[in-house]
Amino acid sequence: MGKKGTRFLITVLAMVLTAAMMIQEAKCIPLCKVNTNDLQKCRPAVTGNYPPPPTPACCTVAKTANLECLCPFLSRSGIDPSKLKALFANCGVKNPSCLP
Repeated sequence: MGKKGTRFLITVLAMVLTAAMMIQEAKCIPLCKVNTNDLQKCRPAVTGNYPPPPTPACCTVAKTANLECLCPFLSRSGIDPSKLKALFANCGVKNPSCLP
């Protein structure tokens, strides 16, 4: 392979790595002082018929997030409000105004 072929492969590799980094960053969106991927840490505590208590990692997310900012998303999430209230109570977090 000549210099042109090597240069082309390096350019293609750089483009692929750049695209991969951009895709990874796009998967995690900061929203209301929390990354959207971090919200998944609380999923077990608000799903199912008898959800387990929130984990310490979930409580960290709940304490870090701007819950008032998340209100429009919480109300449209389809999550039972009583399960959200239980999560916040177990984490020692005050309910946002959308969950009186």
